[in-house]
Amino acid sequence: MSGEMAKNKAYSNNEKLSKKQFVSTYGSLIGLILLIIIITVLRPRFISPANLRNVFRNASINGLLAIGMTFVVLTGGIDLSVGAIMGCAGMYSAYFAQSVKGYPAIVAILIGLLVGLVFGVFNGFCIAYLKVPAFVGTLGALSIADSLKFLLTDAKPIPNLSDSFKTIGGGSFGFIPIPCVIMAVVLIICFTLLYKTRYGRYIYAVGGNRNAAHVSGINTKRIICSVYILTGVLSALAGVIMTARVTSGVTSTGDGYETDAIAAVVIGGTSLAGGKGRLWGTIVGILIMQFLSTGLDMLGVNAYYQMLVKGFVVIGAVMLDGLSSD
Repeated sequence: MSGEMAKNKAYSNNEKLSKKQFVSTYGSLIGLILLIIIITVLRPRFISPANLRNVFRNASINGLLAIGMTFVVLTGGIDLSVGAIMGCAGMYSAYFAQSVKGYPAIVAILIGLLVGLVFGVFNGFCIAYLKVPAFVGTLGALSIADSLKFLLTDAKPIPNLSDSFKTIGGGSFGFIPIPCVIMAVVLIICFTLLYKTRYGRYIYAVGGNRNAAHVSGINTKRIICSVYILTGVLSALAGVIMTARVTSGVTSTGDGYETDAIAAVVIGGTSLAGGKGRLWGTIVGILIMQFLSTGLDMLGVNAYYQMLVKGFVVIGAVMLDGLSSD
C-alpha cells in the first residue's frame, strides 16, 4: 500500500513539474498571442500592415538591447547602463553625421560603435577583473555615459544629419525596414554564438556555477568581460539606428530603455540567477513589451499610466522567475 502511495506521489510531483516546465517554456508565447488577440478585438487596425511594420521597426531597436542583455543575464550579471550607452553613442554618431561636417555615414556609425565598445570594455574589466558588483559598476557607467553626452553639446540637440546616415533608421528594403534587417542579422549571429559554439556553452556554464566553470578550465573572467563588450556594442548600434530614425541627436535618447530590455529578457524566461534561458524567449519578450506599448498608445492610455503598467509587468516577470526557480 505504501509503495502505491509513493508511486502516486511521484506521479503527482512529475505532473506538477511538467506543468511548471510547460508554463516556464511557453508561458510568454501564450501571453503574446493573448495580448495580440485582446488588442486586435479592441482596435482592429492594430494588425494593419502599416502598423505592424512600425511596431517591428521599434521592436528591432529594443531587441538589440535585449539580445545583449540576455548574454549578460545568462552569466548571472546585469547591465543598467545600456540605455545611457545607447544615448551617448547616438549623440556622438550624430555629431559626426552632420551635413556641414561632411563625414561619410560609415564614419559616424563607426564612431558610435566605438563608444559602445569602450563602455563595454570598461564595464567588463571592472566587473570581471576588478570584481566590482555588476549593479554598481554599470550604474556608474550609466552616470558617466549620461555626463559625456551632455558635455558634447551642452545638452543641446544635434540637427541637420546627412541623408545617407538617416537612411539607416528610416530607410527600407522594399516593405522591410532597414532596422529590422539589421536586427535579423544580429539575431542570426547571436543564435549561432549561443547555441552552435563552445563560447555559448561556456556562457551557460559560467552562469550556472562560476566556480565549477573555473575549475573545469574555463576562463570565466574573459567570458564575463566579453558579454559586457557585446552588450555595449549592441547598445551603441541601437543608439545609432534610433538617432538616424529621429533624424537628430537628442540627449533623451535611450532614457528608460534598460527597463524594457531587462523586462523582455525576464519575460522571455531567462533567469536573473544566470545559467538558464533562451534567446527565442527574449524575442517573444521584446514583442510583448512593444505590442503592449503600441496597444496602450492606440487605446489612448496616458503615458504615465503606461509607465505604471510596465512597472507591474517587470515586477510580475521577476516574481514568476523566482517562483519557477523554487
